[in-house]
Amino acid sequence: MTDAVYADDGCKLWAQRLGAGPPLVLCHGGPGLWDTFTDLGDRLAGVARVVRWDQRGCGRSDRRGPYTVARTMADLDAVREQLAGPRMVLLGHSFGATLALRYALAHPDRVSALIYVSGTGIDAERAWNPVYQRNLRTGLGTRLARWEELDSRDRTPDEDREWAILQWSADFADRDRAPRLAERMATPWLGINYDCHAGLSADDKRYLRTTDVAAQCRTLTVPTLILHGDRDIRPTSAVDSLHRALPNSTLVTLAGVGHVPWLEAADQFSAAVTDFMVRSGQ
Repeated sequence: MTDAVYADDGCKLWAQRLGAGPPLVLCHGGPGLWDTFTDLGDRLAGVARVVRWDQRGCGRSDRRGPYTVARTMADLDAVREQLAGPRMVLLGHSFGATLALRYALAHPDRVSALIYVSGTGIDAERAWNPVYQRNLRTGLGTRLARWEELDSRDRTPDEDREWAILQWSADFADRDRAPRLAERMATPWLGINYDCHAGLSADDKRYLRTTDVAAQCRTLTVPTLILHGDRDIRPTSAVDSLHRALPNSTLVTLAGVGHVPWLEAADQFSAAVTDFMVRSGQ
């Protein structure tokens, strides 16, 4: 069922509900992208009432700001209130993991469990980023020259999709399947919102520089599963300090898996999520 969620400022957010069971809200990555959880939603609909949504300015939602983490958290709260209920299991991927963690820290009473997938942790120094940049170029292999050429200039919409598919192909450990899986993520192509990406990225960097996030995390007792592929080009070490800070967290490393585990290792990923939900009493 496709739903419209309206934020408190009237912004219309695309959302979809499917399945039955404990409410599970999915937060997509980016920032500036859209929900790519079709496969995951279909898989988990047998064990949860899955809620998918496109963040403000992204995909099928109204393309308007402001683009701040606080505003996006308020939008997420509207999704929870209108489609999930008083408490929800919250799953976030990549930037969506950042959003989900920030929301859980602000509203722990509204989150029954947190699933943090392929995130980049809480270290202001962002020591993972140089490693990511090297791994990205290595992962592109023979596609590197074309990616660099597109990355260096303004692009047409078709070229922007090509650039994204090239970049996303490096996010998969299986190099043979990578182009096809990246193409799948880009279909349908809903267009990257670069203003959203810039605003939310800058906002999150300020937060990490000015806040003792580890101290905040030490107060969060919500059951948390941290899932990270051991072949993710963003190193697993990025989430080590987050795992140490969260008093009720479990870190599961998925072997032979990159940044998008529900596409690359669907059975392994779904089993880890389902087992965690059962163990955390959902």
